Amino acid sequence: MTTRRSFVKKASAGLLAMGASSVFLSEELYADPVKKTQKEDLFKVSMAGYSFLHFDLDKTLEMMQRMDVHYLCIKDFHLKLNAADEEIAAFHAKLKSKGVTGYGVGPIYMKSEAEVDRAFTYAKRVGVKLIVGVPNYDLLPYVDKKVKEYDFNCAIHIHGPDIKEYPNAKDVIDHVQNLDPRIGMCLDIGHDTRAGFNPTDDLKKYYKRVFDIHIKDVTAAGKEGHTCEMGRGVIDIPAFVKMLRKVKYAGACSLEFEKDMKDPLAGLAESIGYFKGVMAASV
Repeated sequence: MTTRRSFVKKASAGLLAMGASSVFLSEELYADPVKKTQKEDLFKVSMAGYSFLHFDLDKTLEMMQRMDVHYLCIKDFHLKLNAADEEIAAFHAKLKSKGVTGYGVGPIYMKSEAEVDRAFTYAKRVGVKLIVGVPNYDLLPYVDKKVKEYDFNCAIHIHGPDIKEYPNAKDVIDHVQNLDPRIGMCLDIGHDTRAGFNPTDDLKKYYKRVFDIHIKDVTAAGKEGHTCEMGRGVIDIPAFVKMLRKVKYAGACSLEFEKDMKDPLAGLAESIGYFKGVMAASV
């Protein structure tokens, strides 16, 4: 039986067999139809800065251009937390020259009130109103105070079964439901799956508190699962895209690709191509 998912996977595989240079580097094959689709969507296809851990900003932007992606969540290895004003201005100028917008910062770990202060000051100086953060549980009342002061959203990144704090979407909600509604989550659909949950169901339940999303696929719905090219794993991406539209999610869907991180372009491009293909196929 051919499902939409299997069809898209087969189509993607067939296109990839034609050769990387003629598929994920060619705007003629996939960029234009998807651009038309994206105009109808509230959410943006983006990149998580962590995907480019081993690359400087110039190489990062070059890869983003080749994938036709125009939004980036800024990591501090590209723009350090104590960057001078002129460094921040130069950073934004470089992004603008490549058609890229930095929409948020993080993930930023916060283990003290001083680190919370630093994160909020950094976001304000960078000029964004979204922090993807990982504050210690005991710091949440202080984060609550800061979001009221700054009027920022704080999206707590979930980490799956590997780390005790915030392993899944439910854990985030359990800890923030009585706090300011501007404290929510970055729904990492891979880690949520590895923690034994269904990210599509969690998006449906918690969408009012979902301020950022890390899109990826994983090989198994358990701790043993690891990142793979999107469409090759166990996550039902078409169902997730449908839910994004159903709940009218208006944030970023940022690819965080943690496989082959020293040579990620092929996997990044395949994953972005698959996600855009699902978007186009499910209009």
